[in-house]
Amino acid sequence: MERINQILASDLYGGYLKKNNKAEAGRRFCRHNMGHFLDVARIAWILNQEEGYGQEKELVYAAALLHDIGRWMQYEQGVPHEQASAALAPEILRSCGFAREEEETVIKAIGNHRNADIKEEKSLSGLLYRADKYSRPCFACEMKEACDWKTGKKNLQLFL
Repeated sequence: MERINQILASDLYGGYLKKNNKAEAGRRFCRHNMGHFLDVARIAWILNQEEGYGQEKELVYAAALLHDIGRWMQYEQGVPHEQASAALAPEILRSCGFAREEEETVIKAIGNHRNADIKEEKSLSGLLYRADKYSRPCFACEMKEACDWKTGKKNLQLFL
């Protein structure tokens, strides 16, 4: 997990985290911060192990840590955050030693993490989609009534 620790230590990554935190400082609903990123990574890894996806641990964690890193751009520029995150991630991945093929796999997963068409795929993309959705504890959220997520999208029970 050396490359994952390099992502976490990256000044560029840290800068994007700060921008996300600043953009969401007044947000009452789910935030896109390190807690969320780690929840997604850990859930994705559990699903990967339990369901036999066969994904490499560093790729699972890289995709999870980077999947919402461009959320601040959605607030500031109106860019869909999956597109923004997919555009920001390559520089971080390259600087941390990921090969071109690995980078492409992670970027594809990031770009698709809101695409419900891939949720059942046994790919990194399908894994990230599911883990991202499962990471939200709507059943215990104080804002669940005010949240604009449709009832069918809210996690009103524990899925794992």
